[in-house]
Amino acid sequence: MEPVHVSTSSKVLFQKVRKIVPPLVDKFHKGQHGRVAVIGGSLDYTGAPYFSSMASARLGMFLSHVICERSAATVIKSYSPNLMVHPLLPSTESVKNPESIDAPALASPIIAMLPRLNAIVIGPGLGRDGVTLKVVTEVMKEARSRSIPFVLDADGLLLVTEDLDLVKGYKNCILTPNVMEFSRLAKALGIDVPSQAQIASEPDEGDKTSKETRACEQLSQALGGVTIIQKGPHDVISNGVTSIVSDLKGGLKRSGGQGDTLTGSLGTLLAWRAAYHNKLWDSGEQENPKEAQTKQDVMTEIETPNLRMSPVTTLLLAAWAGSGITRECSRRAFNAKGRSLQASDLTDEVYESFLALIGEPEGSKTHL
Repeated sequence: MEPVHVSTSSKVLFQKVRKIVPPLVDKFHKGQHGRVAVIGGSLDYTGAPYFSSMASARLGMFLSHVICERSAATVIKSYSPNLMVHPLLPSTESVKNPESIDAPALASPIIAMLPRLNAIVIGPGLGRDGVTLKVVTEVMKEARSRSIPFVLDADGLLLVTEDLDLVKGYKNCILTPNVMEFSRLAKALGIDVPSQAQIASEPDEGDKTSKETRACEQLSQALGGVTIIQKGPHDVISNGVTSIVSDLKGGLKRSGGQGDTLTGSLGTLLAWRAAYHNKLWDSGEQENPKEAQTKQDVMTEIETPNLRMSPVTTLLLAAWAGSGITRECSRRAFNAKGRSLQASDLTDEVYESFLALIGEPEGSKTHL
């Protein structure tokens, strides 16, 4: 049964999202439905990469990796035996001369994994160690050169504020800034756009949603069309051309770690998106000879039930669906736990939220 709190327009979008979900059928083997790695996890932060990778796994990712700093590996492994944990991130403590490192060489073991991955999530629990950040920068450059989609959050976004060219013009990534991170990105870009918090504090009620949408669009345009999810009381998703506002209700408590459910969900959706465009299965859609470029093109692909979507449209929908799933997890967890809600409670709601909002695609075998 579809949840009654979801608007009709959102239900249409979720029906389109279902088209990029690979069906569960006998012919697929391990890994074909996707392989995602979360790059993060340090001495002080071990929960964030766990929550992100577990959200990815619970949503349906076949293989979920965590690439972390050595001191975090054993701790993260102890959280769940289901994750593949790789202690490949160097830090100041693990190198002899932190001031004169060969960052590409240190990054090479991680880069060697990239051909096996469909998407990466960068930032959860990453920390701000100078050596670690230099190595992750090299990984981002290589991932971009190979057109591997990635999601950036937390200290992954810090790297962008320090080097905008890492993502500028790369339309195969998603940034997930909160209010403060949004403001820092705007400042780094030298553009004057208000955050959701600033708009909310304005005395003139007006159309605040339109102002928020314009601000997110401006930031995306300044980054060359990068997709942005501006997190807040409601999420604004924009690629600089087309914008969608998530109208799903979240819980009333914002505990630390909820954003990690978002990044993990996005990682899985990006991997599914890759399988969709590789035509791993027959989606039953008609080929679209036109590549979506304008807002009207995107809306036509969304509003036409059996029209195959282009990468621009599927990336926007993946970002929107990740936001929706996370907000539904938050709503369900808050209804069950109230003030005691913790990030792990969202993890437990990922699959049921997926079923309620998106549902299994036609042809899936959910029972033997």
